[in-house]
Amino acid sequence: MLIFGNSSSGKSTLAKKISTKNNVAHLDLDTIAWQATLPPTRMPISESEIQIKHFTDINEHWVIEGCYADLLKRLMKKADEVVFLNLSVDDCILNAKNRPWESHKYESQEAQDSNLDMLIDWISQYPERKDHFSQQAHLKLFNAFTGKKEMRIANT
Repeated sequence: MLIFGNSSSGKSTLAKKISTKNNVAHLDLDTIAWQATLPPTRMPISESEIQIKHFTDINEHWVIEGCYADLLKRLMKKADEVVFLNLSVDDCILNAKNRPWESHKYESQEAQDSNLDMLIDWISQYPERKDHFSQQAHLKLFNAFTGKKEMRIANT
């Protein structure tokens, strides 16, 4: 299963729930999309692809989530199902403000909170952006997928 959408749309929460309920492996693309540099820079796509292939090779059943259409499109033929969390910008901003500490991404709650203004600005740009993180790119992925798919437009 692939889960994608805007930042703070609930991708990680849904993926963790599905992973736990169905005892399947979970991959958050954030963990393989960025180099450990300051400021963070994208990992070359070829390196991310190697890690994705390794993950899918060793795990027969999985849920992968993220906002990276450039990585997700490489997985579309392997997926049985996709979920597009197409929440409103306002819902995503509310989720960002209420997000618990993500210890795998930030060294502390304070470090995460210091990034909140930038994240809210990023979330707000989702409908207008034309990059691999945009609503347009996610809608294109969703529309091209021919298997089981679901679009959610509200927190459920």
